[in-house]
Amino acid sequence: MNALESASDTARSAAQAVWQRLPQPARDAAKSAWALYAGLTSRNRVLPGFLIIGTQRGGTTSLYNYLVQHPSVAHALTKELRFFDINYAKGVDWYRSRFPSRGHLQRMKRAGSADPVVGEASPDYLFDPHVPNRVAETLPDTKLIVLLRHPVDRAFSHYWHQVKRGHERLTFDQAVAAEEGRLAGELERMLADPAYVSYERHHHSYVARGMYVEQLEAWAKLFPRDRFLIEQSEDLFADPSSVFKRTLRFLGLPDYDLPAYETFNAFGSGRMDPDLRARLAKLFQPHNERLYEFLDRNLGWKD
Repeated sequence: MNALESASDTARSAAQAVWQRLPQPARDAAKSAWALYAGLTSRNRVLPGFLIIGTQRGGTTSLYNYLVQHPSVAHALTKELRFFDINYAKGVDWYRSRFPSRGHLQRMKRAGSADPVVGEASPDYLFDPHVPNRVAETLPDTKLIVLLRHPVDRAFSHYWHQVKRGHERLTFDQAVAAEEGRLAGELERMLADPAYVSYERHHHSYVARGMYVEQLEAWAKLFPRDRFLIEQSEDLFADPSSVFKRTLRFLGLPDYDLPAYETFNAFGSGRMDPDLRARLAKLFQPHNERLYEFLDRNLGWKD
């Protein structure tokens, strides 16, 4: 780490410390003032050059937090803007207002040695049927980062995430059994009405989200393969430094060593019933095999 990078890290840490000491009303007022200013200056702001599009519960929060610590990565106002799924009606100017200004990027470049890149992470993008076309129309040159997690483990983590947020009262076994009925007709309603937001698909799609190949095929129809970086969540969990460095290379950024690789937004509780796990593994097997063929890579997901 050079002197400029060290100074940048020190300044960032000091700013975070000041922010944490502010009372909540002061934080809310500051956010409102900033949102107003950003909206007024949206035409002077840049759109992202990369998106982390999924998968939910696959480590996207951790990877995003690693990336924004790089001195040449400029981040959005918040991690999950969810513009291309639930906020699309607000328009591109609203989306642009959530990103840094051109002047800010010029200052970043003067302070560093690489052209800054701008990105956001909204892991629901991979699963939403409207998003691929919307991204292709708005950001035709963007780079796409995907983390894929063993679909059974992802489903279980997703379940506990919903339990702890108050969106799920069934047991995991019951929730899996109820999923088909809960999701019945929801995709059709979304396709018929682009403004319709499906509560069920967002919160209770434990199995459906793990059928990755169908989701990736929709994206691959619109973007060339070299625009995708597809990593395994298990690799990120086991060796975050290596995945982080591959991501930097994909984005055309110089290597950067983080002092620590904290795990963010982890959820889990209890142990899955072995019989249920075996049933889910069997359910996912043909989808996984299609995924391996699509990727030309065996991800080795076995139980």
